[in-house]
Amino acid sequence: MKYAILFFATCVFSFSLISTQGQILNTSLTITVRDEIGNTVSGAEVQLFETEEDYLKEKNVAFSGVSAAKGLVKLKKLKSISYWVIVRKEDKDNAGGGERIGTLEEGKFNKATVVIQ
Repeated sequence: MKYAILFFATCVFSFSLISTQGQILNTSLTITVRDEIGNTVSGAEVQLFETEEDYLKEKNVAFSGVSAAKGLVKLKKLKSISYWVIVRKEDKDNAGGGERIGTLEEGKFNKATVVIQ
């Protein structure tokens, strides 16, 4: 009986290893929005674009969100590419710097900080 229980436990453990290794994680991005003196900014509108042309024309927004209380915007199920980003709140935006986010690592939790002024 002991051997049957040991065999069953080994099979269950092996199956759990196989299923977790085969699981594909989503590529995600957490953007922190800050102002020119480093304070986090809540309520800022964030838009991601896949191409520079779409970014310049502000069309075909790939993903969007609004920064929460600590200036965070969490975006999930993204492609592993570089994105163009526009962040705005009232009269502040990120024009002139921080307009492109580097290529995201696939299946990872990526992070970026965007400064608006």
